[in-house]
Amino acid sequence: MRVLYHLWLSPFCRKVRIVLMEKHLEFELKAENVWDRRQEFLALNPAGDVPVLVENDGTAISGSDAICEFLDEVHPEPGLIGRQVLHRAEVRRLVHWFDKKFDREVTENLVGQKMMKRFLGLGAPDSKAVRAGHANIHHHLDYIGYLTERRTWLAGDDFSLADIAAAAHLSTVDYVGDVPWSEHPESKDWYARVKSRPSFRSLLQDHIPGAPPPKHYANLDF
Repeated sequence: MRVLYHLWLSPFCRKVRIVLMEKHLEFELKAENVWDRRQEFLALNPAGDVPVLVENDGTAISGSDAICEFLDEVHPEPGLIGRQVLHRAEVRRLVHWFDKKFDREVTENLVGQKMMKRFLGLGAPDSKAVRAGHANIHHHLDYIGYLTERRTWLAGDDFSLADIAAAAHLSTVDYVGDVPWSEHPESKDWYARVKSRPSFRSLLQDHIPGAPPPKHYANLDF
């Protein structure tokens, strides 16, 4: 069986998990403490980070973009990157937006400070970074609302990797209770639609020992 090496609150790993589930592909999850620099894992990915997908024949693919593109090419149904060239460009633009801009401005400032620093023993969260994350998230939620007022899904008429990337990041921030859903009803409605997809259910069951999510986290109706 294929294996996905991951970290529970990595949005990049969650993105791959959702894609695998959308395509109804069987896989086994293996949590990898990347900070241990385990030699067996470095042999799979010399960069030493997750996600890494090991296919049934032993082929290892690392990096969420490479894995998702690979899966969409090898298992084309349902298509998640788009069939038309302009749609594919828009999907990739939005994936880059959330995996780069949102990650830098929000995910790292909230999940990175509140969860990863704690587990790595790096001290208390940087209050300045946390305040920046709280301020920045409104801009991104406004943008999701803007897109969904004009489109069925973020990149167009079809559910795509753009929705998956955005929801993967927001799910980690929601795990620490820092998404101001009540102030952004359009974004909340879009996220509720994503949460209701069967591919998302395993993420909603994630519970980090000693750091449970808020009660609304797994509630499809918030």
